[in-house]
Amino acid sequence: MADEHAEEPEDLETPPSFFPYEFDELPEGVELNRDLVEVQFDHIVVSETEDERRYYVLLTDGRRHLMIVIGGFEATAISYGAEGVQTDRPMTHDLLVRFVDAFVGRVDRVVIDDLWSSTYFAKIYLKKGQEEFEIDARPSDAIALAVRLKVPIFAIEGILRD
Repeated sequence: MADEHAEEPEDLETPPSFFPYEFDELPEGVELNRDLVEVQFDHIVVSETEDERRYYVLLTDGRRHLMIVIGGFEATAISYGAEGVQTDRPMTHDLLVRFVDAFVGRVDRVVIDDLWSSTYFAKIYLKKGQEEFEIDARPSDAIALAVRLKVPIFAIEGILRD
């Protein structure tokens, strides 16, 4: 039996205004603000209730913030990377750093470029010589790499909150 007072689900057919449309596809009246803002890793937030533990990564531009839900492993990976913790054996993100260094070139920047139905999306930009490669990634993995390599993290203007 359906709950009469349950909220209607959000409209999943209409993307938010900052969704990456081609310019000729923008709905009338929608302004697309995809300006990039450099943000920094601030800290990991842990929220506990009797039933669950949730982890968040907090990014900030000094005035506004972006808080993204992440998993426990990713929280550890980001924290260790930010603090420079060295483990006896390489963690997954440390291994990825070694692969990038050995075979690709270098990570240039990380961009958190979208939010769709409560899910954030990110890209890792790699450079090899004059070539640039864009790799789709989960924000938590991209941030874990960025803090290890001390490369800039950017977010689109439309997803930052006061």
